Amino acid sequence: MVSNSDVTVLIPAYNPDEKLTTLIEEIIKEGFQQILVVNDGSKADCQSIFSKIKEREECILLEHDVNRGKGQALKTAFTYFLEECPGSVGVVTLDADGQHAVEDMKRVANKLTERPRNLVLGVRDFSGEDIPFRSKFGNVLTKNIARLACGVKISDTQTGLRGIPAHFIKKLLGVTGQRYEFEMNMLMECKSNQIEIEEVKIRTIYLEENKSSHFKPIRDSVRIYTVFLKFILSSVLSFGVDILLFALFIMMLNGIFVESYILLATIVSRVLSSLFNYTLNRKVVFQSHSSHALIKYFSLSVAQMLASAGGVYIFFELIGFGEVGIKVVVDGLLFLVSYVIQREWVFKKKYAYRAEQ
Repeated sequence: MVSNSDVTVLIPAYNPDEKLTTLIEEIIKEGFQQILVVNDGSKADCQSIFSKIKEREECILLEHDVNRGKGQALKTAFTYFLEECPGSVGVVTLDADGQHAVEDMKRVANKLTERPRNLVLGVRDFSGEDIPFRSKFGNVLTKNIARLACGVKISDTQTGLRGIPAHFIKKLLGVTGQRYEFEMNMLMECKSNQIEIEEVKIRTIYLEENKSSHFKPIRDSVRIYTVFLKFILSSVLSFGVDILLFALFIMMLNGIFVESYILLATIVSRVLSSLFNYTLNRKVVFQSHSSHALIKYFSLSVAQMLASAGGVYIFFELIGFGEVGIKVVVDGLLFLVSYVIQREWVFKKKYAYRAEQ
């Protein structure tokens, strides 16, 4: 039977206070026998805290000479875990500032032992009036962007309380991000690696309006949202290439093919921009190597091309001018439809989701 002793606890720490030693004492009392603590380049004043931690036989202290970010601190511990903890079910990560209750950590650990192939998230409730605005706003924004951009439905994308299965940790070492963006990238990696996500509801604790958090709303949000910009940038660039090519071919073909120049301009510009977009999506956005994705993508492109040509032709017949402007409006609407279809069909990978009530 799997017990708490089969789960490794991981705590990245940057400039912690005495709450960290109290937290560790409580964790040890619950029967956890291996605790990895990463000193991520903390100031000299914190050395007495880390000295106390080193004295505990249940603790392993890993240290960075300078602050390298939460993501890198996790990766440092992951490397140690893979080399020194071969029998562990996985890792439970939690923050060093006391904002995760040990009883909630136990629930996440228990769920991980029950489902050792899945990623377990301890998710908070952000609907309360006592939740700091920056935390509420940040969570609402990131979870909705994640859902829109990647089809990942997660209640709390920023939670630091996570149960990570051992088999997934090696893959996470290759995931980009050294700071808070790494935790978001970890969630995105679940989809591509067919890792099911479990949610466990936990208490929402904010001490002193969350002043101890090292999360910088603007700087770190930009890093987190970068994972989504590649989706948008690829589509915008391809859209621009398509419009420019369409305008060029309209000028070239108008007067040569009186009845069909709009259709021909649409077809040629769409074929060329589709090749450009597919290459970006395959190599940069979705990183897919499936031949089936190519077939699906160009099937979608043909359908979208015909819809675009038909839409532009019909509206031009009604209005009688402004082919390029009509093209922008029609393709802007088709862009939204195409984006969802690419995400859910063309480049879709198997993904499962379960939430514990």
